[in-house]
Parts: sequence; C-alpha cells; structure tokens
Amino acid sequence: MKLQHFINGKLVESTSGREQDVFNPATGAVSGQVALASVEEVNLAVAAASAAAPAWAEMAPLKRARILFKFKELIEKNHVALASAITREHGKVLSDAMGEVTRGLEIVEFACGAPQLLKTQFSDNIGGGIDNWQMRQPLGVTVGITPFNFPVMVPLWMAPMALATGNTFILKPSERDPSASLLMADLLTQAGLPPGVFNVVQGDKVAVDALIQHPDVKAVSFVGSTPIAEYIYSEGAKRKGAWPLRVQALGGAKNHLVVMPDANLEQAVDALIGAAYGSAGERCMAISVAVAVGSVADKLIDALIPRVKALKIMNGMESAAEMGPLVTAAHKQKIEDYIQAGVDAGATLLVDGRGMTVPGHENGFFLGGTLFDNVTPEMTIHKEEIFGPVLAVVRVPDFAAAVALINSHEFGNGVALFTSDGNTAREFSRRIEVGMVGINVPIPVPMAWHSFGGWKRSLFGDTHAYGEEGVRFYTRYKSIMQRWPQTIDKGAEFTMPVSK
Repeated sequence: MKLQHFINGKLVESTSGREQDVFNPATGAVSGQVALASVEEVNLAVAAASAAAPAWAEMAPLKRARILFKFKELIEKNHVALASAITREHGKVLSDAMGEVTRGLEIVEFACGAPQLLKTQFSDNIGGGIDNWQMRQPLGVTVGITPFNFPVMVPLWMAPMALATGNTFILKPSERDPSASLLMADLLTQAGLPPGVFNVVQGDKVAVDALIQHPDVKAVSFVGSTPIAEYIYSEGAKRKGAWPLRVQALGGAKNHLVVMPDANLEQAVDALIGAAYGSAGERCMAISVAVAVGSVADKLIDALIPRVKALKIMNGMESAAEMGPLVTAAHKQKIEDYIQAGVDAGATLLVDGRGMTVPGHENGFFLGGTLFDNVTPEMTIHKEEIFGPVLAVVRVPDFAAAVALINSHEFGNGVALFTSDGNTAREFSRRIEVGMVGINVPIPVPMAWHSFGGWKRSLFGDTHAYGEEGVRFYTRYKSIMQRWPQTIDKGAEFTMPVSK
C-alpha cells in the first residue's frame, strides 16, 4: 500500500522518489510505504492552501461551522475505522485508540462554535462620537506537524481550530503512522470542505524545513520532542518581515505522580498502572516517575510489583489487551537502552520488561512493563523523557522535597498528586511549576474548552493548544475606532486624543 499526499482536494502521487516503510508493530511486518515529500511537493501544497485562503477566510463563520458539524458526524460514523488505523500502525490497544478519537472529536465539537468563539467586544461612544470594537482575523496558511503517538487526536487539536477561525491548513503527520491523516482528509472532503483548505503532506525533516521556511506559511503548531520544538521555535524567530512565523511548539515531558502517606493507596496504584503503562508509555502525559513520600514508599512498591508483572500485553486489536507493542523496532531498542542505563546508574530494577515475546507475534515490537526503585534525580532515567513502559520510583522524605524535586526538573508538562488532605492539594496546586496539574487525577489533559500545554522546556511559544488559547493562536487581533463627519470638530488636533 502506497500512502501519498492529499493536495487541493485529491490524492497526489509523490514524484520525490523517496519513501519509507510503515510497519504493523504487533507483527513487525511492513504494511505499506509512505511517500517522503520533496521541497517542490511542499510548495504545491502551500500554493493550494494560499489559493484557497481568501475565499475560505471570507466565508461566514456559521457556514464554516456547518462543514465542521458534518465532519463531526462523519467522525462518529467512522469512529472504529479511525481507531483501527491507529492500532494497526501505532500499536496502542483498540479501546485506547477509540478514546483518542473521542478526545479529538471533542475539539471538533468545540470548534463548531466558531460564530461564538470569534465574537468580540464593542464599546459605544468612548468619546467624541467615536465607537471602538475588535476583530479577530485569520492568518492565512497554517501548518500542523504532529507526532506518532496520537495520529488522530493531535491533528484534531489543530486543524478544526485553524479551519473554524478562517485559515487554511497543511498537516504534516508522522511518517510512522500516516494512514489516519488520509482518512481525515477524506472525511473533510465528504463534509464539503473546499479543495485546498485542508492538505496533507507526508514526509520527514525535508518537509518540515520546507514548511517552516516557506514565506507564505503564517503559523506552525507542533507537538513532539523538545529538541525539535526548540528548533522550530528558533527557526520561526529568525523569520523577519511583515509576517514573522508564529509558532506554538509543545515539547517533551517528565511527568511525576506524588503519592502522599495519606493517599488511598489502591487508587494511587491503579492510577500509576494506567498512566505509566497505558499506550506503552508513549504519551506526552504518561506518568514516568512515582514520587513516594515518606512511609508510603515500601507499601507502594509492594503493591506495584505484582500489578506490573500481571499486565496483559498482546496485539492491540485483541479485546483483552491492556498494553500493545511499541511503534517501531528502533524505538523499542531506544527504550531498552534506557533500561540498561538505569541499571548501570545503580537503580534497583524490580521488573524487567526486556526479552518478552507475545505468542504468535514473535517479531512484534513488544516490551514488557518495567519498574525501577531507588532512582535519584541525577540519573538519566529521571532526567530524560523515555517515552516507553518504564516507571521510576523516587523516594523523598516529605512534601517539600517532592515539590522541590519536580520544580527543579527542566520539563513542566504534567504532574499529579494523590492525597486525602485538601490543604496539601491546595498548596501543591499553587507551588508546583507545571502547566497541567491533577489532584487525584493521574493524566490531567484539559477538556476541549480549556487549553493544553506545559511550562518550562515543555512549551515554546506564547499560547497553549486548542480552547480559547487556540482561537488566539490562529487569529490576529485588530482594534477599530470609528466616527462619522457630523461628529468631527473642525480644526486639527495636535495633542494626544483623550475621552471628552
């Protein structure tokens, strides 16, 4: 199967001569090839989006919303097909993939409120017969560069918001699991989206560089690793002129879950198992560090070990699966290298997920759940984002040490606290230097009408993703002041105008 580009309302066969294998992670078999775009092919997509931009921007927000409503209906009808495409190429279990589609669908539902979202404020007669109001106008051609771990949800964080606010959009999905991008392009076409308003360019760094350097691209939204986020943000800052590149780049994470001695231990363990090993840990909001406070540490470890060993790891299409394979063989090797680094650094390896196989899927990219104890802040497995099914337990003496540990980390994406004490929760929420906080909630991903994003080296740019922050990102603010001839006093004014 050849996975191509979608440009100007139709599939376009690549002429770059470059392609890459796409795998079924559960079997290790090649399922197809994805085209890798040339600069010329990127330019074709930008040209199509540029040509479509004026008419789409002038379309009434209500008419744009009606197309998004239809898109919402089509996603609901094709929910299983989208989820199956995710599982086949990413490996996450089907129930998790179904949830991913639902969370993306919620952003579409929010974007359907475009007429309300784009409403601004009006001030009557601010002085001298002058009225003042605001407008939020689209930017033009916008781009989304998305990761492999959420091939439906993350594009839906971006595209519906861009389209609702009157922009055209080019999606550059991950080359590891590109099929879902073409399914969404087809559904948008069925919904009545005009040609050129939504385009898909498959590719690698060549496509990314061509998109962020193209002078007609006005904004780029990115989700992925911190080095690439920082690179895109810095490249955007270099672009001068009337249209410097607007960048919203969400980077890496090292999410902690603090377990206080007064926490409900059973609930905390349930939360850790799901948040650390769900989707094989390939989530930017995955919990990869459990911070055990004081006397709870030994109890926590004793409860975690049998649960990690009992994880049901199998092909994600099987209904009983709790965890599927990793996305590629190379990624599996990377995680195994991190596990060895933890052993070499002196951490206590309690459960080793290396070397496991799934019967009937011996060539799949499977790795068992892994659990470390006695991890210290200077160890690589604490400092770096592993992005796999590895949970590290760090022991601290008290609440203050837990807060200090988390605040000293370079990432500030997500964090959770499990406690039964309201004052502890309040203090934690106020003092922690992290963008998304959960209190007895392990994965605090904001709902569609809020916004997603971290602090520190987890976010580059001024706005978070989707919600009202998304409206601000995809529009330019304009203020208009107006009065009419009969209200204008005669004679020139040479002083600063003030309300009279």
